[in-house]
Amino acid sequence: MGYYRQDPKIWDKGGNDPVTEADYAANRIIRERLTAARPDYGWLSEENPDDESRLEKDRSFVVDPLDGTRAFIKHRPEFVVSIGVLDKGHPLAGVLYDPCEEALYAASREGGAFRNGDRIWVSDQDRLDGARILGDPGRLVALRDLGAKAHTVNSVALRLALVACGAHDAVVAVRPKWDWDLIAGHLLVEEAGGVVTSRDGRALRYDLDTPRQPPPLAAGPRLHALLLERLI
Repeated sequence: MGYYRQDPKIWDKGGNDPVTEADYAANRIIRERLTAARPDYGWLSEENPDDESRLEKDRSFVVDPLDGTRAFIKHRPEFVVSIGVLDKGHPLAGVLYDPCEEALYAASREGGAFRNGDRIWVSDQDRLDGARILGDPGRLVALRDLGAKAHTVNSVALRLALVACGAHDAVVAVRPKWDWDLIAGHLLVEEAGGVVTSRDGRALRYDLDTPRQPPPLAAGPRLHALLLERLI
């Protein structure tokens, strides 16, 4: 947060993919502390080359030190720190920290999902009419025609957290996402009672050679089923 709204240095990683000195600083701190505590874990971060240790180790950290960099640059409070742990390719634990809201989201497999220590749940929305969807409104016209409301938030991980705590009803993505965007938020939604798949209903696999996933769909069970009917 010492860099936020202070015009940090910005670089383009290529393909209009910005990164700031805040991304790099956060990544350095997180990597130093986590790998010191768990030297036997693999490592995958948006800000480091993939050394494929995640494919060789039973457990791995998967990190996005600043998910929502574009919002961060534009001084919009739509960014989080995302840290997940994989166990044999499956999400085992995850935390998201929203520094603007001072909100810490945490989940562990079969241990529930929490926001600042309070248990959270997905919403019980069971209709498309009135559903609060996080996604690109211009690409979700068919759902909006059915009465859904679409709103965009820059950080994919934050979108998942907002669904996990019931502030929104679903995430409907239209573009593929990287593993570091999804793993912590994926576990949050599932432990809050929701379902996370690809838009065509397939399970997301975090043991692929390329750590990239098809566009995800996340919601409570009944709304997830309704969305699948419309999207497949």
